[in-house]
Amino acid sequence: MKTLRVWNATRNSAVAERVRLADTWWSRLRGMLGSPEPAADEGMLLAPCQSVHMYWMKYSLDVAFLDPEGRVVEAYHGLEPSKRSRWHRKANRALELREGTLAETGTQVGDRLEILSTADAMERQTHA
Repeated sequence: MKTLRVWNATRNSAVAERVRLADTWWSRLRGMLGSPEPAADEGMLLAPCQSVHMYWMKYSLDVAFLDPEGRVVEAYHGLEPSKRSRWHRKANRALELREGTLAETGTQVGDRLEILSTADAMERQTHA
C-alpha cells in the first residue's frame, strides 16, 4: 500500500507523515478495521470517499473530508465506534487520523491539505 504525507498548506504545518492510501474497493471497505490504533503521525486516505462508518472498530478516529482541491469540507473529531459520518456531496476523499490529530494540528474546515508522495515530500524538504 502506498504511503503518503499530508501537509496543511493553510497553516504551513504537517498533519501526518505516514498515511496509507486506500484506493481500491477492498482497501476502502476494510479501512483501518482490524488494524491497531494509528500512531500520532499515521493515518489512512480513502479515495474516492464521501462517507465513512466505524462499525466493528475498537477506537475512535478523527476524519477530514476533502474536496478535489484538497479543502477540508467537513471534520469529525473523535468519530466513535459503531457511528458513521454523514454523506458529503462535495468530498471526494476522506482522511482518517488518530483521535485528537485534527485539534493538535489546528486543522479545520476550509483549510487546504496537500497530499504528497514520499518522494515529493523529500524534494520539498530539500528545497526548503
